[in-house]
Amino acid sequence: MSSQKLPFDVTRARRAGARLAAVQALYEMEQTEKSARATIREFMEDRLGLGPDGTPIEDADPDLFKSIVNAVVDNQARIDNAILARLAEGWKLTRLDATMRALLRAAGAEFITHPELSDAVILDEYVSLAHDFFDEPDAKFANALLQNVGRDLRA
Repeated sequence: MSSQKLPFDVTRARRAGARLAAVQALYEMEQTEKSARATIREFMEDRLGLGPDGTPIEDADPDLFKSIVNAVVDNQARIDNAILARLAEGWKLTRLDATMRALLRAAGAEFITHPELSDAVILDEYVSLAHDFFDEPDAKFANALLQNVGRDLRA
């Protein structure tokens, strides 16, 4: 890609595509037990830039995609502990839907590794994704949980 600065809406769409792909990759890694390296390679070769229904979307930002997936792997214990701390007493991560776990972990990774992004930006992006995957009550659950998890991870 050229070194020209992309318009904001294109950059935002590429970043949203990267976040969607990261959630999909994290879900796949959990379901198949494939390594992050193998999953990233597969996504980079075959699927980066496809929406949940398999139709093409804006090209996803490959650097952000890799950053999120690798950050989840590198910080998973910290992210999972932050999520667990905000779940109802006695709840386990396995009680959450696998897609919800992937989404929460990806957001947690961004809270840790992208301090230049405001909490509001990260929340907006991942709550939007939650609406793509879940009904309204689950999207609200993700929003409330991520508000607290974000504060905890950035404290």
